[in-house]
Amino acid sequence: MATINWQKEIQPLLKKYKGKKHPLDYNNKYELVVMVVLSAQDSDRHINKIAPDFFKTFPNMKSLSNADAESLYPFISKVRNFRNKTKWLLELSRTIKEDKHIPTTLEELTALPGIGRKSANVIMREAGVKAEGIIVDLHVVRVAPRLGLAVGTDPKKLEKQMMDVLTPGDWGEVGMAISFLGRETCRPSNPKCPECVMKKVCAFFRATL
Repeated sequence: MATINWQKEIQPLLKKYKGKKHPLDYNNKYELVVMVVLSAQDSDRHINKIAPDFFKTFPNMKSLSNADAESLYPFISKVRNFRNKTKWLLELSRTIKEDKHIPTTLEELTALPGIGRKSANVIMREAGVKAEGIIVDLHVVRVAPRLGLAVGTDPKKLEKQMMDVLTPGDWGEVGMAISFLGRETCRPSNPKCPECVMKKVCAFFRATL
């Protein structure tokens, strides 16, 4: 088969999910940052469940910056890796101090404790700022190689490969679109290939024909 023009072929997927809110149920940028840090290696569903009580007690960056580990534990002790996440949230809040100082560039976000490229890309996408990279979560790690859009399992290498074949204007949406595809259609087992908008170019689907 001829080389695939991914920039063109990815458009139906982008159209399907464009602007769809991230599954984390946040109300503002402060809540988003906290929930993104908490959700690493945990499920969005779990974080959505515990978040309301947490935010009742710590409604903004200022209140969080005045807290200590002992006061956070009752709210997040069931979150995976909660001790480290507590430390990161306290450090991060003391650095930022107020909601209005929450950064929205990749460099500033990844300089904060507990925020890597994926988390930074999620925060930037949800904040509506210009993308500097592509979100690569666990779903994208599985689905992008399945499609044939990238190869390997290293998130940074997958991100670089996708950035090389897609224009910067689509970076902000494509990672989340692939993630939603992975959550809804391209499941780990029994993917719903016949109803997938990418089946025409998908390497996994073509291999099953």
